[in-house]
Amino acid sequence: MSSETSQPEGRRSLHPTAEQMQGIVERVTYHAEDLGYTIARFKTPGTRDLVTIAGHFPTIQAGQTLRLIGSWREHPKYGPQFQVTHAQEMKPATLTGIEKYLGSGLIKGIGPVTAKRIVAYFGLETLEIIETESARLIEVPGMAHKRVEMVTSAWAAQKAIKEVMVFLQGHGVSTTYAVKIFKQYGNQSIEVVSTNPYQLATDIYGIGFITADTIARNMGVAPDAPFRYQAGITHVLSGASEDGHCFLPHDDLVVRVVTQLALPEHPVDPERIIALIAEMGKSNQLILQSGYGDLEAQQICYTPAFYHTEMALAARLTAFVQTPVEVDMPRVQRWIAGYTQKMGITLSEEQRRAVELAASSRVLVLTGGPGCGKTFTTKTIAALWKAMGKSLLLAAPTGRAAQRLAEMTKREATTIHRLLAFDPKTMQFRFNEQHPLEAEAIILDETSMLDLFLAHSLVKAIPPGAQVLLVGDIDQLPSVGPGMVLRDIIASERIPVLRLTEVFRQAQASHIITNAHRINAGQFPHLTPTTKFAASDCLWLEAAEPALGAEGIVHLVRDYLPAHGIDPVRNVQILSPGTRGDSGTRSLNTLLQRVLNPPAPGKDELTRGGSILRVGDRVIQQVNDYTREVFNGDIGTITSIDVEEQDIVVQFTDRLVTYDYADLSELALAWAVTVHKSQGSEYPVVILPLFMQHYLLLTRNLLYTGLTRAKQLAILVGPTKTIGFAVKRVMDQQRYTALADRLQKHPR
Repeated sequence: MSSETSQPEGRRSLHPTAEQMQGIVERVTYHAEDLGYTIARFKTPGTRDLVTIAGHFPTIQAGQTLRLIGSWREHPKYGPQFQVTHAQEMKPATLTGIEKYLGSGLIKGIGPVTAKRIVAYFGLETLEIIETESARLIEVPGMAHKRVEMVTSAWAAQKAIKEVMVFLQGHGVSTTYAVKIFKQYGNQSIEVVSTNPYQLATDIYGIGFITADTIARNMGVAPDAPFRYQAGITHVLSGASEDGHCFLPHDDLVVRVVTQLALPEHPVDPERIIALIAEMGKSNQLILQSGYGDLEAQQICYTPAFYHTEMALAARLTAFVQTPVEVDMPRVQRWIAGYTQKMGITLSEEQRRAVELAASSRVLVLTGGPGCGKTFTTKTIAALWKAMGKSLLLAAPTGRAAQRLAEMTKREATTIHRLLAFDPKTMQFRFNEQHPLEAEAIILDETSMLDLFLAHSLVKAIPPGAQVLLVGDIDQLPSVGPGMVLRDIIASERIPVLRLTEVFRQAQASHIITNAHRINAGQFPHLTPTTKFAASDCLWLEAAEPALGAEGIVHLVRDYLPAHGIDPVRNVQILSPGTRGDSGTRSLNTLLQRVLNPPAPGKDELTRGGSILRVGDRVIQQVNDYTREVFNGDIGTITSIDVEEQDIVVQFTDRLVTYDYADLSELALAWAVTVHKSQGSEYPVVILPLFMQHYLLLTRNLLYTGLTRAKQLAILVGPTKTIGFAVKRVMDQQRYTALADRLQKHPR
């Protein structure tokens, strides 16, 4: 039996022997980006039927010619599969193979149409000519000089990338991220990885400590090497920041490091970690401080960047608020009276007090729940400052929040990143303490989203003589990034705070608002079944299990909401507590994409990592990308996919952004997003699935945050017991941050 044919009848060896097989990849059925595990259909010479191959491939494309080593196995559901243990790419020998190889998306500038033209012109010599005489591509009809240069450059880069792939593969890890590694380090890729493989976990999105640690150990770094332990300590502190922490208590850090670094055959001695933390403290690789409050009995451990940023933010805030504000209060009160009379409105006592405080304070925090008048109070303060002749700037953390701020104040507003003018060349903000913003008054909305580093950058750029209004709802989830700046400022009692508590009569007509306040008070919300659409703006669809909930959500967006005149593509957002399970964002996005944006002739799409991106898909940015000026949580729509240029274009709130294929890991489908990612946004209609499979995430402030994202209609999906569980569970995740303590202790 030839090794280049399909599995013979009767082969069922319990200990299969290795075989070789060579052929062409016809199509990739599944490819997991994280591990490289792939299932593909494979064509071998002299056979009509395709065979199924399975194994770990760093990259794989239709059209590649491969020589495989492996063995056959019988899959209980899918039948015979060739399990690949080793794969070597061969140059395709047939015209069809060359055409598929070039048109697979492997080389930027060559898509299926261009590949067909090139192969038709050069025939079997195509790959040799691209390799050695690429300038001759200009001979191909329709090939412009710019595209020839692009193909030449891409071919050279691909060769360099393959060297990185081979290097990494030689050290026993998946090389799925080789393109991003090469893009980050260029020709220094192998040198950087060889010198400090742990740098990958810091610099490359998608490569975590475990992958970097695997590379390091395969390169000979001993499991108990101080170099590995130091990297583990730094990694644990970095990972803690992803959970919102600015530091870790010493004992907590030791436990986490021991757990992270322990291997089955190599346990970690906690005493060595304790000694190493002390050494890193002496060399200023870590900052070790005395604890405070409940942590007074032990040290707290920072990375230097977090410590110095927290200290600087406390110092600058303290110095800023100490600058007095001179104001003619009787004149302000006369203006308020005239303004409200002219506008035909009435301010509550709380709102009036907020406007007066804004006029007389260097910084004022304005907080409160929905329906309490934060929007109108903010608008009035903006009008007051404008009447006082102050130059005014308005900003918010996200594009959607900035757009809403502009709509409510009728004034221009921008994101904080754009306000501070990030410079991708220097990787710094242009506005800072040496070059402050040109403004006498600044309004910042959705400040519960401010993390430690963005808050510090912002405070540095505020002119000493300016006045600032910080608007936010502290009952929402805290910032995605480290710290809880707004809560710490309020807790410090060093800055004036006005909390609006009175729910206005017109707001009381909204069940979204009244239920939000009930939830905040620990009371079960009033739920109206979806059978009574007109009776409430806060509905409930009962579903006993997550799978039934997913079916219910599909019914809502496909049938129920369109029947009531609501466009699910433009006006509906699903918000889930988590990413996993039947009611998680991953599963829901797959279902919703089929319903809301199915494939169609002429609608381009791209398969990456077992998922599909299609023109018309709603997508979310998953990391801060300062070069493109798109940030974690920004949501847009795919407007085009160019197979030949290997890029996709996404329309965000105010502009188009282009992504290379190599950067697509920054994007994910966003028909469903997590509640945490929805902060700072509002949607006409929100569907909120709540099931016990996400019980670790279910808290009162998560439910409150998700519900208050809805402007016109909210639909809760799930059993009442889960909703009740979330209402009762007051578990604001403890965040280790000392900003409030530093503000309190800072010299006045």
